[in-house]
Amino acid sequence: MVNTMPVGGIARDGEAREPADLVVRNGRVHTGDPARPTASVVAVRDGRITLVGDDQDLPSHVGPGTRVVDALNRRVVPGLNDSHLHVIRGGLNYLLELRWDGVPSLRTALWMLREQAKRTPEGQWVRVVGGWTGEQFAERRLPTVSELNAAAPDTPVFVLHLYQSAILNRAAVRAVGFSRDSVAPPGGEIVRGHSGEPTGVLLAAPAAGLLYSTLAKGPSLAEEQQLGSTRHFLHELNRFGLTSAIDAGGGFQNFPENYAAVLKLAERGELTLRIAYHLFPQAAGQELDDLRRWTATTRPGDGDEWLRLNGAGENLAWSPADYENFTEPRPLRPNQADGELEAAVRLLLDSGWGFRLHATYDETIRANLDVFERIAADGGFPRGVPWFFDHAETVSPAGLDRIAALGGALSVQNRMMFQGSAFSERYGPSAAADAPPIRRMLERGLLVAAGTDATRVSSYNPWLSLEWLVRGRTVGGRLLAAEENRVDRATALRMYTAAGARLSGEGELKGVLREGCYGDLAVLSEDFFTVPEEDISHIESLLTVVGGRIVYAAGEFEGLAVPLHTIEPSWSPVAFYGGFHRTPPPGGSDGVRQGRAVAEAAAESEEHRQWRITRGFAPDNAPAHEIFDACFVL
Repeated sequence: MVNTMPVGGIARDGEAREPADLVVRNGRVHTGDPARPTASVVAVRDGRITLVGDDQDLPSHVGPGTRVVDALNRRVVPGLNDSHLHVIRGGLNYLLELRWDGVPSLRTALWMLREQAKRTPEGQWVRVVGGWTGEQFAERRLPTVSELNAAAPDTPVFVLHLYQSAILNRAAVRAVGFSRDSVAPPGGEIVRGHSGEPTGVLLAAPAAGLLYSTLAKGPSLAEEQQLGSTRHFLHELNRFGLTSAIDAGGGFQNFPENYAAVLKLAERGELTLRIAYHLFPQAAGQELDDLRRWTATTRPGDGDEWLRLNGAGENLAWSPADYENFTEPRPLRPNQADGELEAAVRLLLDSGWGFRLHATYDETIRANLDVFERIAADGGFPRGVPWFFDHAETVSPAGLDRIAALGGALSVQNRMMFQGSAFSERYGPSAAADAPPIRRMLERGLLVAAGTDATRVSSYNPWLSLEWLVRGRTVGGRLLAAEENRVDRATALRMYTAAGARLSGEGELKGVLREGCYGDLAVLSEDFFTVPEEDISHIESLLTVVGGRIVYAAGEFEGLAVPLHTIEPSWSPVAFYGGFHRTPPPGGSDGVRQGRAVAEAAAESEEHRQWRITRGFAPDNAPAHEIFDACFVL
């Protein structure tokens, strides 16, 4: 059922003085605005909110051309804003990737991989890149090289696991040219067998450069397909109520060539997500050359409300960067790091550029702050430019005080939801309980925004991150964050809306539902404020609106959004499996949870039985215990 309604009889005297383009009514609206925290109606005209109120306020805002959508008493929230998302790079590759985000068992994941390998044409790869960990699987483990070889004997398969490792099948090892003579770059390891030949396992030790450079050897999409891939990725983000993101740059994201897809979509008016992007120098030793060229030609804020430059980072120079592979010791800082960082920061300050800086460990943050304070001593920092640290899992109380004194902010992510077990095993449960120390950040009055760091590690699903902020458990259910380091739901949502808007200098324009702000909102599948904590990560948006335009519609609202373009290439994993894997929420009574688990197990068993039968591997009447495949033997 499409929940729009005719407007005849609503407009006063049959005419509206300033009719809205879109009205969402009968919602339980959480505005995020302390001056008016709740409402039931939001009206949008020319991309901006013209009314936040109730039904009695509507008549003068509704005219013959107004689309009125009944929210069916569902929860309505400001559009979500991921403050650290690699959305540009993720969009270029989305249609090439098999997503294991949310898949509940390794058995299912391997079945997906095997089916995808059969439809992947010669010369192409099957790639699983981020958004999952072995801890989420019922089997509590990673796939083996043998299982990848059995699932895809001829098609190259590359499986990236967090910042830690990559698993390649035999065909992928051949495709990238690894041999007994191959030499890994510093910080990486090619695991070898007894014969000296590569086994197919690559390790970050601790740098992930080997993993990413190997992935980069795979085929890429053609230019027009990159446009389509980006469209579909933005639509997938809209599925979860995301209306904005701050792109963190990242390795293998060159400017301007890798920004061409979002620039072209912006020119065509086809973006469905507002993007504030950062520029990230790609080559060690050439960082200052890149920064000089960029600062000479553009300034933060250039662009429009859909696509705009936000500054430099999350690396300014390669030498000060640390690595977040928690299975390895913290890397030591190179001697030249401070000088290279100081030169980059001074250049940016002289040009009026803000920046963000990747820093996982307190040791890194302390050293960076030493550089900033040295610049401040001669009046050079911060000179009014916005700046913030990303990640900050182990930042100390003293470090927070110094960040506050220098006018900095923070962007935190739910990386511990995926990597927390490895962190706890290395540094202990006490350290993990306070990583990152979100409550202490907030108590100091610091601006703290939230995000995911998707797509190569955490999933892009923002509700996983929101659940982490509130619940403090890993994707496998392990409790990490101490109660005193978790936040209430209203605070978590504010970190995901208004705080992110302030990091991009748009705090007066978005992040809250208030007259004059952008018409960005989401109507949720479940009420974020009342569902059991363990169900938060299962929330989706049923209606996502950006600038008054409906960009995503599902469930009761299906049909209200403009249809997507056909997926190309047609063999894309997204065409068959979609993106994030939807599973029933775990909340409710033990009986309900048990029933759901039994139903899911039965469905997987029947799916596998049918797969065997259709390929002639088993007769129709074969008993269940005879239906098996070597690929799935544990």
